[in-house]
Amino acid sequence: MSEQIEELEGSELGTKDFWESSYTREIANYRDHGDVGEVWFDEDSQNRIICWIAKQEDEIKADDSIIDLGCGNGMMLIELAREGYTKLTGIDYSPKAIELSKAICRDQDLNINYQVVDLMSEPEVAALGQFKVVHDKGTYDAISLHPEDAKTMRTHYIANVHRMLQDDGLFILTSCNWTESELVQSFAELFKLRTVIPTPTFKFGGKVGSVVTSIVFEKK
Repeated sequence: MSEQIEELEGSELGTKDFWESSYTREIANYRDHGDVGEVWFDEDSQNRIICWIAKQEDEIKADDSIIDLGCGNGMMLIELAREGYTKLTGIDYSPKAIELSKAICRDQDLNINYQVVDLMSEPEVAALGQFKVVHDKGTYDAISLHPEDAKTMRTHYIANVHRMLQDDGLFILTSCNWTESELVQSFAELFKLRTVIPTPTFKFGGKVGSVVTSIVFEKK
């Protein structure tokens, strides 16, 4: 019998108010200086995922539908668009994040669908339809940090991701708060492990670990 996963300590990073305030500042910076803002987990993490997707050319086609959960400034999808992917959707529960991502996308003359969507809302998720690739870099982490009942929110998140993923689809998740084994255990009811995307490791006290974990799931 697997051990109970210990919930993370709540943080303002798990609240909508924090992200609305952050993206309000980033919109101002973008307007004043052209600065697109922070890339969550740095550009290396983003580039590793894009390279992995590109290598799956027999399975992931340029016109397959791809959605980025908690898209923030939208840069992940902008880079995918530059690689030739054409059916791209970004969602975020922060209207300010979507305002920023739309502005950047418009200025770069790209065609990406950005929408304000709450991942905790089953009707809003159902209205999106299904996708070949569902990508998340940091949103599951943020949900896990919600100060109130993060466990229930994680359960809703997992169910809604399952709902939006095609039966033959791939769910790509990058986390800095959960280990590979914890992620596999948390998603085990609805998902099975496809592969782990290698990330840089460090050695401390005789043990090897990673700063981030990037994992690919399939539907059960």
